[in-house]
Amino acid sequence: MPTFNEFQSSLSGSQPPADCGAELAALWWDGHNDWDAAHTAIQALDGESAAWVHAYLHRKEGDISNARYWYRRAHRDESSASLDEEWAAIARTLLDLATGGSSA
Repeated sequence: MPTFNEFQSSLSGSQPPADCGAELAALWWDGHNDWDAAHTAIQALDGESAAWVHAYLHRKEGDISNARYWYRRAHRDESSASLDEEWAAIARTLLDLATGGSSA
């Protein structure tokens, strides 16, 4: 599992890291400026982490009512952070969950 810095650096590549998991892969596609691929990757997934990524994507798209729905499904407050800050917060949280708190 990559660290946060490795995950961010991987955006210069052509594919998400192989071991990052589906939610992080969707976030990677968004960070790679491919919202459609990100949304396609996340839309069939269940769970709070997937819902949080989904909420972020709809917030970024400007579909606030849909984003609110997904924030509720994620059991998260609607974000007031910048999109870049929220992207980083989601990535760090997902990496921490996957590595037991060592995403650095």
